[in-house]
This record gives sequence, structure tokens and C-alpha cells, in this order.
Amino acid sequence: MSLSPISTFLGINGTGKLWLDVAVAGVVIFIVSRVLKYFDGLRSVSYIPGIRCAFDPLDFPGGALPSTWWNPGTDLIWLKRFELYRMYGSDTVSIVPFLSGHAQLFSANLDVARQVVAGGLKSAWIKPERVSRGLMYKMVWQKTLATYHDWMIAEEWGEKDVIDVPRVQQYTFKLALLVIAACGFGISYSWSEPPTSKRPDGTEAMSMQEALRVVSETITIATLLPKWARKLPFKELQRMQTAHEELETFMLSQIEERKTELRGQLSPRDDVFSLLIRANEEDSDAQLEHDKRHSTLSDQELIANVFVLLFAGHETTAHTLAAALGLLSLHPEIQEEVFDQIISVVGCERDPAFEDYDKLDKVVGVFYEALRLFPSGAVMIREATEDTVLHVPNPPGIEGEQVVAMPRGAQVTIDMVGVQYNPRYFPSPEKFQPSRWYGAAKGAQEAEAFTAFSIGPRACIGRKFAITEAVCFLTVLLRDWKVEPLLNEGESVEEWKERVLQASLIFTLSIRAVPVKFIRRPRL
Repeated sequence: MSLSPISTFLGINGTGKLWLDVAVAGVVIFIVSRVLKYFDGLRSVSYIPGIRCAFDPLDFPGGALPSTWWNPGTDLIWLKRFELYRMYGSDTVSIVPFLSGHAQLFSANLDVARQVVAGGLKSAWIKPERVSRGLMYKMVWQKTLATYHDWMIAEEWGEKDVIDVPRVQQYTFKLALLVIAACGFGISYSWSEPPTSKRPDGTEAMSMQEALRVVSETITIATLLPKWARKLPFKELQRMQTAHEELETFMLSQIEERKTELRGQLSPRDDVFSLLIRANEEDSDAQLEHDKRHSTLSDQELIANVFVLLFAGHETTAHTLAAALGLLSLHPEIQEEVFDQIISVVGCERDPAFEDYDKLDKVVGVFYEALRLFPSGAVMIREATEDTVLHVPNPPGIEGEQVVAMPRGAQVTIDMVGVQYNPRYFPSPEKFQPSRWYGAAKGAQEAEAFTAFSIGPRACIGRKFAITEAVCFLTVLLRDWKVEPLLNEGESVEEWKERVLQASLIFTLSIRAVPVKFIRRPRL
């Protein structure tokens, strides 16, 4: 095809004519390729109705750009949690980008979720490449309790009756970090001495608390940026890079320390990290002895696993506790109901014990409901490894289901925010109702009803760890303190609610800074 008439029309000759024709040809090829991509995307989701946009909201650059009318962005599932599925009359919709990214189904339906997430080893669904015990719990409980008392002493709260906290996450993050450091890594620190990593020269570096905060706020940028871009001479990029390097340095030092202990046959530690390294070393020895292909984890792979344990566990628990306190501050009647149960179970004098857990179902309900309203694990993405089908239930009130053909490579995103706000499962989903979960402490309904920790065989392994920590902390805190919203001057409670109870999706979905006021309860 000759494009020379364009050059002739514009009066361009020679080399200029050639380059113009090449540029026009490139534009035409690009447009045709995007049109073909768009129709391929429609076919891969079986033409199910939904959003048509320029970029995949969960990939670069769509995920790095703000959520607007032309770019759904990562905040889509939060900002549209009430109307996304209602707009299309189904719990399952499609998102088909035409410039870059993957066409995929977005679903807030648990039947669809079970098909793509809970299928086991023979499942046709995998996590796409781009996304990729009783004594222990008693220790978590005891460490949480000790950390709370350490906090009260170090911050001199015992001498105060009213305490204003502009950002309660400053305390919940520190609490979660110290508990995971002790129970996950066997590293004990006091409230006034948070964990730090060591530079090669032996000097102290950024504190682990600060490194985790920076990493949690920059994880999306760090994942999407090429390595060379992270080294550009910008203050924020340098701080981000430092935080990531400090975490890696800390983890490598801990791996080497545990390996040295194992080689020296010292008494093994019982923390999760040590158990993981010990199992990996034993597997390595067994494979070498039998001359099998070596398939144990490298130090970098160990770091990746530990990063999930440290970062995700710390992040999820801290944000959910902050959300729970913010929600309780708005509902004094629920707070009093929970307080009454705490007093009836624990009393005023003794510390709560791990054995009290099953009797504190209203405290469990508060944590579950906060995690339902602000589910840290916002999405689960699966990719078909073979041609398969999905059975998509019809909207409520319409019997039957739609069988959707899914070709190999097709992707389904389970929208966990959508699931938690789906009236099919939770009547009045916008309301804070911990009573939905009363009785869940005894575990009879946990596995099937509560899904904010993911579902299926790959459900969050830190689930019981986080719940144990949260129930212990909330029990002792709510017995000692009443929590109220910390209002700005002239601000109403409704305005506080609108300002504070919002979320954003970075690595996990997290609530904004929660300002609250603690008022000491009189001893009964």
C-alpha cells in the first residue's frame, strides 16, 4: 500500500516523504493491532458486558495512574464497590482494555471464586506470572499482651485519662511489627527499641518500622518501575530504594544467622522463620543425598516468602485494627456491647488469657467486620492453563447460570471488595454490623462464611496468627479505654466519617489515617 499521496498533498519530498510514510504506516499498524487486541479481548471474556478502557487497571500504566472516568485504576474496586456490578446487572463483569493489559472477568461471586481459586492441584486455573499450630498462637497472644503493657509504660498512658491520637496507625503498625518480629522471627524488641537492620559496616540503618512504612506506600511504584529508574537522583525514589534495601539486608542477615545456628546444632528457635529455614535446609540435604534435582528455595526465594509473612502480616493486621477502632468510635452502642462481654469473660483485674478466645466472639466479630469493610486482600487473579468453562450464576432472583467459555490464557479477577459488599452474601453491606459474625470464634462457620483472608487451599496462612493478635489486643484495649472520633475544629461526626472511612489500593487495600480519642474507663 502506498502512502505517498499524503506526502504529495503536504508537499513533502525526498527523505521527509519517506519518514512521513513510515510514521503513517506505523500509526495505521498500531491502530489495527489495538482494534484486533480489543476484539480478541472481547472474545476471551465471551462478550460479557462490562468496562471498556485504555489500560488494565491492575497493570502498568493503568495501575499507576489515578482512577478517572477514562482510567478505572486500582481504586476502581473501592470507589465503585456499591454500583459496579449493579450497573451491569450481574456479579460478574468484564474489563477489556484496548491499549495495554489483559482482558479479564471481574467477579464478586463466591461460586465463581471457588471455581478459579479453590480447585486444588488439578485445577485449570493458576496465579498469573505478573501477580505472583496451637503453641504458636498462644505465643502470639502472650507477645501481644506484653507489647500492649510495654506500650502503656513507654508512652506514659497510665498517667493520662484522655489521649488524642491523630493517626492510630502509628500505634497499630508498631504493635503488629513487634509481634511479628517476635513470633515470626524470634527477635524480641521493646516498644522503645524497634527493630533495625545493620549495614555491612555494622552501623544502624533505617528502622524496620520506618522501612516497612515506606515499602508499604511505594510497593506499586517499586514493582512497576524498571530497576534503573529506581536509582534516579530524586529524594523520594532514593528513600524508597533505601527502604527496600534495608528490608532485604535485614532478611539476609536473619537467614544467615539461622543457618549458622543450625550448622552449630544450637537449640532451634520455634518462630515461623526458623521453621521455614530449617525445613528448607533439611530438604536440601535429603535431595543432595539421593542425587535428585535440587529444588529447594534459594536465599532470594526465602526472602520472597518471608517478605509476604513480614510485610503482608504486619500491614494487614495494622490497618484492620485501625479500621476496627475507627468504626467502633462511631458506634458507642456496639462498643459498650463488646465491653460488657469482655468484663463478663475476663473481669477488671486479670489479663485476658489465650483460653478466653472462644468466649470473646463479639471481639472476633468486630475484627471480622472491620476486615470485611476494608479487606486487605482486595483482588485474587487467576489465569486459565487450558480451555475451560466457568459457571456464572444468574443475578439474584433469576434461577440458573450462564456457562462461559474461557480459552487458555484468559484471566479472572475475583474482586474481594465486591464480594464483601455484595448484598447476595451480606444484607445492608455498607453497615458496620459485627453481629454478623457472633459465634464465629468457635470456628463452625469460619471456613465458608469469612472470605476476606482469601479462600480455598491457598487461603492466607497467617489468618489465625492475625486474628489471635487482634482479639487479644482489642480485648485488653477496649477494657481499659473508650474510643471516640478525634474531630477537627467545627467538624461533625458525619464529616469525620466521610473524611476518614475511605480506602486506597497500593499493595493491599488500606484505610486512611484514623484520628481517634482514647478516654480511660473507670475500674468497676
